[in-house]
Amino acid sequence: MHFSNRTHFGAEADPLTEAVALRRRAGLPVLDLTESNPTRCGLGIAGTTLLPPLSHATNMVYRAEPFGPMQARKAVAKIYYRERGVQVDPAEMVLTASTSEAYSFLFRLFCEPGDHVLVPQPSYPLFDLLARISDVETVPYPLRFHEFWETDLDALEAAITPRTRAIVVVHPNNPTGHFTSPEERQALDRIAARRGLPLLVDEVFLDYPAEPQAVRGVSQSFAASSQPDALTFVMSGLSKVLALPQMKLAWTLVLGPEPLRREALHRLEYIADTFLSVAAPAANAMSDWLQVGASVQAQGKGRIQSNLTILDREIAGASVVSRLPVEGGWSVLLRLPALEADTDFALRLLHATGVLVHPGSFFALPGRGWVVLSLLPEPESFERGVRLLVDSIEKWLEVTL
Repeated sequence: MHFSNRTHFGAEADPLTEAVALRRRAGLPVLDLTESNPTRCGLGIAGTTLLPPLSHATNMVYRAEPFGPMQARKAVAKIYYRERGVQVDPAEMVLTASTSEAYSFLFRLFCEPGDHVLVPQPSYPLFDLLARISDVETVPYPLRFHEFWETDLDALEAAITPRTRAIVVVHPNNPTGHFTSPEERQALDRIAARRGLPLLVDEVFLDYPAEPQAVRGVSQSFAASSQPDALTFVMSGLSKVLALPQMKLAWTLVLGPEPLRREALHRLEYIADTFLSVAAPAANAMSDWLQVGASVQAQGKGRIQSNLTILDREIAGASVVSRLPVEGGWSVLLRLPALEADTDFALRLLHATGVLVHPGSFFALPGRGWVVLSLLPEPESFERGVRLLVDSIEKWLEVTL
């Protein structure tokens, strides 16, 4: 039997994933500080609000609409105007089941097999998988940290080759939590336009600014630039905006010069019509759900602030642990003594305490001494896990040094 190379991911499990599975099979507890599923963290819309809109009578009528129901697109457009002061055209919006699916549509739109897309590093590793199953290669461009994170624009432009087809931007980035500054946005638009490349902008965490004092510019959507010089695709969805990953509905705004925008929408319509993946119940409920979006985001921001306060308190007396600023999103980066590989540290921590953290290498953070935590777990569990993390590092250093 022949299986395609694009689905050959190797037989060996990641050592940390395997260790977690073994621990759980043995009945041992795992205190998961990587948990970012809001439905398992006590966040989101209450069932009494969530479920009734799913019973719309219109769900019983099937309409093949490649870009998704117009009333759902209009509901998204209203939110952009009401909450961000940004006017978007619902006719130039594409609904998909997820932002992952939106990426796959856009890779199909621009790439031939073997072509390249530029992706930020560090970033979430899903891009590599999405590109691979679309027969596309990812090429990293670096983000640099001095007093804050920023895009290495010279390195990005140097990474562009004749096979480069798109530039991915994550705003705010996961896991660094930094927003792309207004100056960077302008520079990226100029580079992309000059090189004839589209910008694929992922804004799923945009509604979750974490530390206002850390934000260098306005945490504003790329859609606020209604007339970018580069063809620009701005993505978001219910997974983060309403903490509803189970409802599988996302949107992509198509912006940029009119001839390119028109051609992109024409081609996307064929791609979307081939899959018709948007389910009627979620699309028809979206208008009602979006009305309570502000309260859902307030829950999320409250949890993030609470856990940052806990984290700062627990590491205040630990000279060996520090954290980086968090402008937005659901993650925080910790700096530890760089005495061993990050995965080795995460494994040792899990075996010794039952605490699970992301090693920095999971996100391609440079060098050693990085740990990534989610800011969504219940505060009581988060506090206990962070305390065990700090105590474990201090005890280990006493033995090692």
